Amino acid sequence: MILVTGGCGFIGSNFILDWLALHDEPVVNVDVLTYAANPKTLASLDGDSRYTFERADICDRAAIDAILAKYQPRAVVHFAAESHVDRSIHGPMAFMQTNVIGTGTLLEASRNYWKALTGEQATKFRFLHVSTDEVFGSLGPGDGKFTETSQYQPNSPYSASKAGSDHLARAYFHTYGMPVLVTNCSNNYGPRQFPEKLIPLMIVNAHAGKPLPVYGDGQQIRDWLYVGDHCSAIRRVLEAGRPGELYLIGGDAEKPNLDVVKTICRLMGQYVPGRDYEQQITYVADRPGHDRRYAIDFSKLERELGWRPTESFATGLEKTVRWYLDNAAWVADVQSGEYKQWVEKNYVARG
Repeated sequence: MILVTGGCGFIGSNFILDWLALHDEPVVNVDVLTYAANPKTLASLDGDSRYTFERADICDRAAIDAILAKYQPRAVVHFAAESHVDRSIHGPMAFMQTNVIGTGTLLEASRNYWKALTGEQATKFRFLHVSTDEVFGSLGPGDGKFTETSQYQPNSPYSASKAGSDHLARAYFHTYGMPVLVTNCSNNYGPRQFPEKLIPLMIVNAHAGKPLPVYGDGQQIRDWLYVGDHCSAIRRVLEAGRPGELYLIGGDAEKPNLDVVKTICRLMGQYVPGRDYEQQITYVADRPGHDRRYAIDFSKLERELGWRPTESFATGLEKTVRWYLDNAAWVADVQSGEYKQWVEKNYVARG
């Protein structure tokens, strides 16, 4: 049994679906079901005896203690987090609560659980903390890529809260000897991503004939990682990563945001012809403190564990656009009134 936190979110749900497609080992999914979580994403697992859902907040120590005691997992894979930079600018305290206090609560509960294990169970237990490249700050045009030894320089409340959670995870290894692993990934994209993030927002808005809001000059560069590749890297780190180590996961696909949006427009023109989608691009005021460039050097992960991404940006984006076009009911389900209010607040007000 493995325990996954935040398994109804984007990366967590993809991880669970991929895990159960490849393994018979059961999964218990712990999720509090915030706005970006969608249990219907995992509807295909209804009736699958290998999958169990527990609704609980990672900040609730008693609930986490009870879940660990009940299921006795051999590993905890920690995805649960508030993860949207713009939301962290409008409301930073929720990010501090979930990402710092929640991670600390989960680490402490897991440490007490691990301490009580004996023999092989104790030796093989792992706690894998999933984090982001944004903790390292912003790169200049000629700077080398982020590595595992890059200095932490978070620039948003979101990245600062994730940096705090990374430091807690590291401290639990060095102070208590707890077998903790940390991964820092670049920008994920793919099926089942909540449409507040750039790629799904552009696909959904393009299809609906709505504006495609691009921050500033659109030249912010991100290293794009297909979610399936991210999940395969996490499985590999969980299987063979060295406790106490940090592993960076990247997609080897640096692209300016504007290029990404224009590529989506071209794909939409192929799949749903009859409109010039680029005419929907609208430039809005830039995000405060917007980092200009992220890029990941994943050579340590490739060298030590033999992992590298299998999707190119072109193939991954084609799969992503097709998924959103083929799953209109899923999109409609997540576009609640709260979501519409958020888009109005964050994008329309910037125009």
